[in-house]
Amino acid sequence: MSAAAARRDIADRDDIAGLVAEFYRRAFADEILGPIFVDVARVDLFTHLPVMGDFWDTVLLRTGRYHRNALRPHLALAAEVELTDTHFARWLDLWTATVDERHAGARAELAKTQATRIAGSIRRRILDA
Repeated sequence: MSAAAARRDIADRDDIAGLVAEFYRRAFADEILGPIFVDVARVDLFTHLPVMGDFWDTVLLRTGRYHRNALRPHLALAAEVELTDTHFARWLDLWTATVDERHAGARAELAKTQATRIAGSIRRRILDA
């Protein structure tokens, strides 16, 4: 059995919660992203993880739980620190690696595709402004 066959697709909120929590564990520990999340944005995971769960729930499961403007906090962050292509690429690399290690299937592929689109869109709004 291949490694991909041993992993199952993203099926529900519990899968999304685990994926998001693992991604942020890695991002907080990352030498490139960690200082942004911890020192600049001062992300409180207790409040942030459920919001990100709602976001990815809406993107992947179409639950409609996320009702915020995803660009707004990134614009505020960009006003405090210079965000670069390196930051966006690292975010996407960490997300993709986390998805690939935990899941395989149509929704896992959608999670990576949508992350690429979202990162690209936010990056363009911040860096090309």
